[in-house]
Amino acid sequence: MTLSEKQQKFTVMIGQFIGWADKNGYGLTLGDAYRTPTQAQLNAQAGKGIVNSLHILRLAIDFNLFIDGKYQESTEAYRPLGEYWESLGGVWGGRFSKPDGNHFSLEHNGVK
Repeated sequence: MTLSEKQQKFTVMIGQFIGWADKNGYGLTLGDAYRTPTQAQLNAQAGKGIVNSLHILRLAIDFNLFIDGKYQESTEAYRPLGEYWESLGGVWGGRFSKPDGNHFSLEHNGVK
């Protein structure tokens, strides 16, 4: 699968994900999606990401989660969303060694 095809698949998955979240009472707002290589490097230097972030390739997005109007910060609050995302074939950041519950991506060349 080419990168473009994978990006298109990711976009469709995001649409399904947002629809599912809304249907199940989860409020979402968009967080970080595209990230420049420079920003990824700065984030990595600050300990808040990795240099080869999938955000650079447009294969990752962060969402802000609201339940009953209250912003959720814990990875655990994202678990049902993460499990649904995984059922679509995506990678949920809540499973990372340093959990990142609001991160949703599509693996590419071994990068999650």
